[in-house]
Amino acid sequence: MNNATKSRPNAAVGLMILSIGFISVVDATCKAFTDELHAVQLVWGYFVGIFITLLVYFLIRRESLSTLTKTDRPLLQWMRGGYLAASIMSLFIGLTFLPLAEATAIGFMAPLFITWLSIPLLGEKVSTHRWLTVVAGLIGVGIIVRPGSGLWQWAAVMPLIGAACFALYQITTRMLTATENTHTILFYTGLTGAAWSTIAVVFFWKTPQLTHLGVFFGTGLLGACAHLCLVNSFRLAQASLIAPFNYTKLLWATILGYLLFGDMPTLNTIAGSVVIVVAGLYVLYQESQSTKYA
Repeated sequence: MNNATKSRPNAAVGLMILSIGFISVVDATCKAFTDELHAVQLVWGYFVGIFITLLVYFLIRRESLSTLTKTDRPLLQWMRGGYLAASIMSLFIGLTFLPLAEATAIGFMAPLFITWLSIPLLGEKVSTHRWLTVVAGLIGVGIIVRPGSGLWQWAAVMPLIGAACFALYQITTRMLTATENTHTILFYTGLTGAAWSTIAVVFFWKTPQLTHLGVFFGTGLLGACAHLCLVNSFRLAQASLIAPFNYTKLLWATILGYLLFGDMPTLNTIAGSVVIVVAGLYVLYQESQSTKYA
């Protein structure tokens, strides 16, 4: 990735926040249906919806299958799809038992994992203000979760596993953007996600109703848009810069939790969210200044 591409932190952050917004709507929608279908089947439907959406999109653009499937790193493509499928399955299982905002908050270990892993796996130099932003974000999460509040039941482990897998997914996305075409990455996102989730869904299958099919394709469309934004975001900035903006998912989750499930945000949620937003704005300001005077 050239220097001109690296010098667009504002665009990268904007795309990341938009991507997280789409994903948050998917999470909230699927949580609403976890009492009707198993979380693994919801994930399967999500990936099938993504794959069909992408196929239609590529067909409209008249892109050939040979071009879309051409990759120099097939193993990494399939590993990336596995990490994403495992991440979403873990989160959705957690959402079956936990409120949306709390499950989201636990998943915010992901940015810290990404920052750690970006050093040995991507060779990135993580600046002091990036580390401070990650730590500040975790403090904000801690304010919301309130250690000792009883949140840490066994179900809380699932979003934590999901966070680790999502960190590996974002790291491998960054790796692939260095050599792979955006549409190839998107194609393999749908293909590998559908393949991995199909292997798992046979153990949890229940005949879906017409409403469920609508959920599958609706979330799939949102997911395709989210991943398009995410891939382009990683083209425009380093992973350790983008990582803290995963925290904006908490804001989306709080709003959607209130609108869809009647979960009123507590004072802790509001205070923690303020800390998270200030931390994200701080790192964006620092990166913008560095680019301005580079």
